Amino acid sequence: MGVLVVTGSSRGIGAAIARQAARQGWSVCVNSSKSKELAEAIAAEIRDSGGSAIAVVADISNPSEIDAMFEKVQSQLGPVTGLVNNAATEGSQGRIEDMDAEATRKLFEINVFGQFLCTRAAVRQMSKRLGGAGGAIVNISSASARHGGGGHYVDYAASKAAMDTMTYGHAVEQAAAGIRVNCVRPGTVWTEMNRQYMQRDPAYEERIIGKTPLGRAGSEEEIANAVLWLLSDEASYTTGAILDVSGGMVPP
Repeated sequence: MGVLVVTGSSRGIGAAIARQAARQGWSVCVNSSKSKELAEAIAAEIRDSGGSAIAVVADISNPSEIDAMFEKVQSQLGPVTGLVNNAATEGSQGRIEDMDAEATRKLFEINVFGQFLCTRAAVRQMSKRLGGAGGAIVNISSASARHGGGGHYVDYAASKAAMDTMTYGHAVEQAAAGIRVNCVRPGTVWTEMNRQYMQRDPAYEERIIGKTPLGRAGSEEEIANAVLWLLSDEASYTTGAILDVSGGMVPP
């Protein structure tokens, strides 16, 4: 397959993507912003199953840490040919009048600026214009980019809408360089973040599932399935696409 960097992959959807990618033959960089232990646990699990993986702690909002991570991946696994921009934070939550400005600023540094930094670093290794072999990038957006998250997490939704725009812009920009750029837009998945929402708002599950035609939340593995297809040669004629993996969730 090649060498894949999955940001924010020490748990949740990112960890599911890393595990599945390794099973399909990718050499994987498992990234965490803070926890070497969590990232190394996923990497060790992959290696114990016969795969190839390293763990790298890097804050994706920090340019020097991102550049160092990609250099480490290149030296230990080889040139990067795949990137999943998965890392994200949830922000302040609540209505605009109660917004924590510092939390929202940090959200955009990670969820938007960080994705630019990771994409830049990946393109520098992938681009055929720069001597690379080409590759594929998958951005992880959210159904909230469509419904806006009003009353709950508009800042998060706005950051994910930025991911949608980046997907198409970079797809057009990098096509001639041999790089495909696509996006997966998950609906409700019972990640740690959504479980925290449920604890704060007991009606959250009923409200969200009520807007999901399939009548259930998705699994982390179902999101990983979509991501791995977009990374694969089976999607060789697909770029600039946004794939809703949301159980049919529609805006309110």
